[in-house]
Amino acid sequence: MDQKKYDDSNFRKLLAEEITWPHVYMFKFIVPANQDKEVQVLHLFPQGVDVSYKKSRTGKYVSITIKALVPSPDDVLKYYKQAAKIEGIMSL
Repeated sequence: MDQKKYDDSNFRKLLAEEITWPHVYMFKFIVPANQDKEVQVLHLFPQGVDVSYKKSRTGKYVSITIKALVPSPDDVLKYYKQAAKIEGIMSL
């Protein structure tokens, strides 16, 4: 499956202008309800981040919200790019 190509420069610019860094940034991902997928997402982040889960009504998907202290906009983009490699993930 091809990864969607997009220009992240506008997102980087918005992050740099609107947020003071370092910042506790909230990442949100939706993955198929599969323990392996959840673990893959968690392994992207350092231990000790704030994590919450919410299953979909049908139980087919899990929403993972992660609050992590991030040093810069470039690091936010790095996390999203790493997450995009996980099959079936949706990043919000």
